[in-house]
Amino acid sequence: MSLYGVLRTGVSGMNAQSTKLGTIADNIANTGTVGYKAASTQFSALLLDSTQNDYNSGAVSTSIRRSVSSQGSLTYTSSNTDLGIQGNGFLIVSAADGTPYLTRAGSFVTDASTGNLVNSAGYTLMGYPLDDGNPNAVLNGIGNLVPVNMTDKNLTAKASTSGTFTVNLPANEATVSGNAAGANAADSAYTVKSSIVAYDSIGNEVTLDVYMTKTQESPAEWEMAVYNQADKGTSTSGFPYSSGPLAAPVTLTFDSDGKLTGPTSLAIPVPNGQTLSLDLTGTTALATGFTPMNVQVNGNAPSALSGVEIDKDGTVYATYENGARIAAYRIPLATVASPDNLKAVAGDAFSITTSSGDIQIGFPTEGGRGSLVSGALEQSNVDMASELTDMIVAQRDYTANSKVVQTSSDLLDILMNLKR
Repeated sequence: MSLYGVLRTGVSGMNAQSTKLGTIADNIANTGTVGYKAASTQFSALLLDSTQNDYNSGAVSTSIRRSVSSQGSLTYTSSNTDLGIQGNGFLIVSAADGTPYLTRAGSFVTDASTGNLVNSAGYTLMGYPLDDGNPNAVLNGIGNLVPVNMTDKNLTAKASTSGTFTVNLPANEATVSGNAAGANAADSAYTVKSSIVAYDSIGNEVTLDVYMTKTQESPAEWEMAVYNQADKGTSTSGFPYSSGPLAAPVTLTFDSDGKLTGPTSLAIPVPNGQTLSLDLTGTTALATGFTPMNVQVNGNAPSALSGVEIDKDGTVYATYENGARIAAYRIPLATVASPDNLKAVAGDAFSITTSSGDIQIGFPTEGGRGSLVSGALEQSNVDMASELTDMIVAQRDYTANSKVVQTSSDLLDILMNLKR
């Protein structure tokens, strides 16, 4: 046995305990840090070749692990842009230089200089824009992600392009003889009438008059004609309009159970706007009164942005002073095979490593991913009682290793003094 080896072993033990004390210090200091994941020091023995009669002391090595997969408790706040994750997954953020990271620290606010949602560490929240209605997601990478920025949603008008018109038509009404509403004649008649509001390209409201006329009893047929209310005539019935139907009237057919057999949609060119595709699926003709079941049209008039709402599925809505609520972004969640092997970086964020596995992107509440909780923050998962206990143990172990160093040093002094 070499006394120098004993000295090195004692120093190795002191270094190891010093590392452990360092992780404990970090954990205690970050007890109140949002999204912080506790670090721990793991020890492994380094052994040297020894014989039965001669033991060579080795050393101890350390590795740092973080309990990234351990959920911290959620605390609720008054800010809609604070995001907590209940379950698996990470928010995708970007550093100032564009480097992507993963994080659970969701304390986001609007940055004054850029308008992006930025957390307390300066990372920008990334999401998929919903300008075309659907997120263009990439499942195994960060392609197509953009900073979530709500300032460009202020005072924007969106033309109507799609809508739903699902109603029940009164099956017991008598058929209309003579000209139906689609003829746009002075004597045009109809069974029921309703109106819907659409928006043109600059946000003006365009009221569309929808006429439903029963034209045949069996099999049941109804004519559907849509007019621009601004073209309405002066007569009591409104006919004739100064211009005909916005689109050619269509004949809706129903089976013996009152279910719509076709057509299931109607394309309406909105004056000074775009073509509105109206989905008729689900429309029925049953023995009850005219009943709107699902009638809605997209688009909005220009209005000041009043707030932001984030749903548990990651959809970010811009809310306006006129009551409109428009889906603007969809926030994804990323997962990796081994989250505890992610590399921690400053600001409670993580980067991918070969040990963690590649990134997989999906949406909240899907594929085993957790849900987003708006107005909540995930707290540190540090257990203060355990940290204080570990600190006492590390302190005693450090002291014991220092005694080994001191003893080996004393023995070396005795050995060196033998020649005197």
